[in-house]
Amino acid sequence: MTVEYLGHSSFLLTAADGTRLVTDPYAGIGYPMPHAEAEYVVCSHGHADHANVRGVAGAKEVLTESGRHTLGAFTVTGIPAWHDEVHGAKRGRSIVYRIEADGQCVCHMGDIGQPPESGLLAQIGSPDVLLVPVGGVYTVDDAGAAEYVRLIRPKITVPMHYHLPGGTLGIAPPDAFLKRMGAENCVRMRKLSLPCPEAEGKTVVLEVKR
Repeated sequence: MTVEYLGHSSFLLTAADGTRLVTDPYAGIGYPMPHAEAEYVVCSHGHADHANVRGVAGAKEVLTESGRHTLGAFTVTGIPAWHDEVHGAKRGRSIVYRIEADGQCVCHMGDIGQPPESGLLAQIGSPDVLLVPVGGVYTVDDAGAAEYVRLIRPKITVPMHYHLPGGTLGIAPPDAFLKRMGAENCVRMRKLSLPCPEAEGKTVVLEVKR
């Protein structure tokens, strides 16, 4: 499986057989989403910056709910979570997705805003890759994201949902989170190809695919 970053909370995952899946396609955040094509789309919740399904060409199925699903080569498990720290009173629900293919597991944390809870952590398990928001305001901030990483202990951590040039949401850049992770443990890559032994134990900042 390969993982490429489309910006914000959107990634393109490609299985070994060529099946493609896009997470949280976006619009209305100040910069355009790059062209994306995929057979499948998963959306953590219905906000426009996470559910711009029209921005993905060729999508034949869109997943917006919890539970276990088969999407071509991918097995996807949606786990209910809260978009805020007060059990949804501010922003409602969000879904955490475990996405499995080719013997690898990528966990997309969606717009997680709640602090870690034992039941949620048990369902997340031990993914190979954790895609975690770090920009704060609408999600956990750098400290909250670091706590999820500490408790989940993924092989590889990839930050998402942070300020990029042109962004208008007022969220923070990834710098504070990367500082918490330690400069010696952070690397930049164009694409993550799994398994990736050289990235294990590290935080990988993926370049935005253009």
